[in-house]
Amino acid sequence: MTFPSVRLAYNPRAIDPREPRLSLVPYITQRAREDAASDNLFIARHSSGPRLYYRDEDPRDRDPRGALWARCSWNPVDAQGRITGEPQWKLMHPHRQMVCMQTMVCQVCTRPARTPLGFIFLAGPRDHGPTQARILTNQPPVCPKHARAAAKLCPHLEDNPMVFLAKSAPLFGVHGTLYGLEGQGVKVVAQPDAPLPYGHANIGTFLASQLVRRLQSFRTVGLDELLEDLAKSAPA
Repeated sequence: MTFPSVRLAYNPRAIDPREPRLSLVPYITQRAREDAASDNLFIARHSSGPRLYYRDEDPRDRDPRGALWARCSWNPVDAQGRITGEPQWKLMHPHRQMVCMQTMVCQVCTRPARTPLGFIFLAGPRDHGPTQARILTNQPPVCPKHARAAAKLCPHLEDNPMVFLAKSAPLFGVHGTLYGLEGQGVKVVAQPDAPLPYGHANIGTFLASQLVRRLQSFRTVGLDELLEDLAKSAPA
């Protein structure tokens, strides 16, 4: 799977205090005028059971495991290769979120997110209990360079995130909307709060909007401590 290269966009209202000259808009952030495309959905019989389709479906509408994805337009990039449009800070672009989670790249800069100590995942300060054994996340990983910036820029993280260092994070499933038949068309049946795991009986008629991973072999760490440890582990 490939995705457009992009330069970080400048935003004077969102500056990382550790990088005073750099203002960022994370790659996954949805922009004004990036709107949901016409769905034109229908359900037809498939070898595995009922399946949701677009009438003008393109292979890029499905992820590698066959889940159908909600469409959202892309704004053009400017002369410097930066995505245009006012950031919608509380929203993640469905496809850009999926690409970052699928390929495990940083949600801010799209560079590989793996570190010598594992993957860095951030969560809201009240998303999980401190001793919770299973963590499911829709937040793509971050690289060490942009961990603090992501914590500051994402309203959900409140500049006070829980930080998980994970050795692995296998794919789990998707957030989205469940559809069913209504006459000759389709209707929304449910929009569950919990993600639907891959392999679930309803995955065929589910329209995905966020990819979810399950953290495995992880520990909760302090961000400053983690970044110090990573600096020590870097080659001299």
